[in-house]
Amino acid sequence: MRTLRNIVVLGANGVMGSGSAALFASAGLAVTLLARTRDRAEAGRARAEALAKGRIAPGAIAVGSYDHDLEAAVAGADFVLEAVAEDEAVKRELLARVDRAIVASEAGPGMITPGTGTIVATVTSGLSIATLADALSPEVRRRFLGVHLFNPPTQIRGTEVIGHVETDASVIAHVRAWLETDLDRVVIECADLPAFAGNRIGFKVLNEVAQQVELYGVAAIDQLLGAHTGRALPPLATIDLVGWDVHAAIVDHLWIETADEAHASFRLPDYMRRGIERGHLGRKTRELGGFYRVVGKGELAERMVLDPASGDYRPFEAPPVPTFVERMRAAVRACDHAGALDALCRADGDDAALLRRVLLGYVSYALCRVGECVTAARDVDLIMGFGFHWAPPTMLVDAIGAGRTAGMLDAMGLPVPPVVDDAARTGRPLYAEATLPTKYFAAA
Repeated sequence: MRTLRNIVVLGANGVMGSGSAALFASAGLAVTLLARTRDRAEAGRARAEALAKGRIAPGAIAVGSYDHDLEAAVAGADFVLEAVAEDEAVKRELLARVDRAIVASEAGPGMITPGTGTIVATVTSGLSIATLADALSPEVRRRFLGVHLFNPPTQIRGTEVIGHVETDASVIAHVRAWLETDLDRVVIECADLPAFAGNRIGFKVLNEVAQQVELYGVAAIDQLLGAHTGRALPPLATIDLVGWDVHAAIVDHLWIETADEAHASFRLPDYMRRGIERGHLGRKTRELGGFYRVVGKGELAERMVLDPASGDYRPFEAPPVPTFVERMRAAVRACDHAGALDALCRADGDDAALLRRVLLGYVSYALCRVGECVTAARDVDLIMGFGFHWAPPTMLVDAIGAGRTAGMLDAMGLPVPPVVDDAARTGRPLYAEATLPTKYFAAA
């Protein structure tokens, strides 16, 4: 198979374009960044160098524009990564141009096979790989696939590789091995379905939580679903980090393109739609905010929270901590993660019921995607652990107990995944990784 050393990234001025360039260049690969103009490409290079934090020399990444440099850059590339805006028409137009450049460069003597020709990949969080492949010639389609890097790729190792029906199996295997070995990625292979695996599961949970804000309030929701539940960042703070516009694009796509047992969870709340229309996109719009807003700077900065009914913001006030949450936190501090989840399972009241439904809903939905989006429960564990930094679903099942998990899911009217049902019958643990729970759980 062709050694992947010369990399071309299209979409230099985007977050993922500059981020992936930093990842590739930090691994010692030769990288060329292209954008619509050379100025935009140079801005992308500056961001990539900043993301690399001294691991690459200034100017080591080459830059250029589509009009002046695309054909020559692609002709010498081993791997072309298209990382432009998440817009199907824009991606198809640029991929067609890449295709023409590749076909022209490979038109000389000698047999080009999927293993020896330039490999082309798209960075997308959920667009159809097969639909994008339609823009390519038959010979290039065989070496075209999706590579979903999570943002920022210099920090988040979880990666999804997605082939389409015509992608050569050897190309998928080669790219996966390269990502794992040369770039230290944790890779799973996904079916070409909307949002693949990680985002389909993750944004189901995030949007389901956002749907409860009008009833519970921002501060109470994030306190309830904090680090003691096995996540690096509370859910509403996560949406602010991702961006409300990006969140809306993903859940709107899933609302249209899926019809599974959790379809209602993908309906974007009306208060979020109104906020987006007013320009409230989360951290990327600091002055306007999202669920949270910071007013002022330095010592005078004040944290505000959204009132979803009015769209206004009020000063943040930490709500009282429920007793069962204190018990969970105490157990986490003692590294008794099974004890923390037992405290949740035994707790009474609406808050505990909401947290159980979100946490067990995550387990049910994630593990029901086995056999649909991915082939094994371990794939789900890896992408949720290394892509979202959430406690993997089977880790939660083992901590709660498979039989108890199955009984609670059934009582809630949630599907019991076959892998959980099997574990309940056999008594075999599900979680297969060496990673300790302390990677995901924290006491506050």
